[in-house]
Amino acid sequence: MKLPVSAVRATDRLDVVRVSAGPARRGEPMTGEVTARWEGAEAAGALTLIGKLPTAQQTLCGFAPGWGVRAYGGDPAAPPLFEAAFCYGCDEAWLWGPAVPEHLGRQQFDSGSPNAQLPSAALP
Repeated sequence: MKLPVSAVRATDRLDVVRVSAGPARRGEPMTGEVTARWEGAEAAGALTLIGKLPTAQQTLCGFAPGWGVRAYGGDPAAPPLFEAAFCYGCDEAWLWGPAVPEHLGRQQFDSGSPNAQLPSAALP
């Protein structure tokens, strides 16, 4: 999976979100409980794993993401550098935010791969 390189370098904190609603369209906010917050080396490690997600064949399910991440830079009051929502039904991820180029907005990932399995520390 390709992530926006400049945003990944600037990320200091990554929030893991258990998505309860949306987004209905790419770029709209996802809502849900933050189940984990990773900072520093933990955030960098998680982004490395996400970046290593292998691609998969597209399937159709209507995009119903269960999990997402929000990447933040150094200013805790600033909006996220980018957000990513992951649908494990159709193996599709939507990325959006000021640091995400259009061509990275929708990507397929292999939800069965080891890197796609969420660490137990993030589970509610």
